[in-house]
Amino acid sequence: MDARRRHWYFAMMGTCVVLFVTAWSLVRLWSVPAAIGMCLVAMVIPPVAAIVANRRGPNERWFDEPRDDEPDSDAGTGDPESDAWWDELEGRNRKDHRR
Repeated sequence: MDARRRHWYFAMMGTCVVLFVTAWSLVRLWSVPAAIGMCLVAMVIPPVAAIVANRRGPNERWFDEPRDDEPDSDAGTGDPESDAWWDELEGRNRKDHRR
């Protein structure tokens, strides 16, 4: 995760916590509807923070995109044991090809 996105995520989540705590420790003494409104705003923040934190940057490779140095996207992981496990899982190199 990019440092800038991490900072935005923690700032948003910190704001969420501050809104909840302030709403029910201080604001409810003066106005319950205002405290409920603050909680509703705080309720929207965590999904937005997750979207911000998981957004792909322009220079980041997505998990299923082939690398530029990989000519074939089905080249494998480079670990023979892992490649054999995936081949077995996907039904490749089986003696009986019953597909």
